[in-house]
Amino acid sequence: MAIRTAEPSVGELVKRATEQFSDLVRAELRTAQAELAQKGKRAGVGGGLIGGATAVAYVGLMALAGTFVALLALVLEVWAAALIVTVVLFLVAAVLGLAGRAQMRRAGPPLPERAIDGVRADIDEIKGRVHR
Repeated sequence: MAIRTAEPSVGELVKRATEQFSDLVRAELRTAQAELAQKGKRAGVGGGLIGGATAVAYVGLMALAGTFVALLALVLEVWAAALIVTVVLFLVAAVLGLAGRAQMRRAGPPLPERAIDGVRADIDEIKGRVHR
């Protein structure tokens, strides 16, 4: 005579599944939070370094512009030399601005991609188990 062990009721199984699903969602949210924090930290450091480089480059560009004005002033009036250098600088700024805007459009939104992929995989796994 075989002794049957008590199998959990449907209600108990649903309760366990709900608890496990809640734990899974919380774990995925922690993963997303950690991923975004890591990306944010890297972006902050990178942004600070780029800001410092930009400030130094700006000072260097002003010195270079003065040098070009002085060089052109040897053959042109000073006002004409300054105007030419100013126009060239604005043209360079326009080209850089358009290139930067194009890059920003291609960058896409800052999403926690691994966490989203994990949630999708979890949902697919749950759907697969439910349909069995």
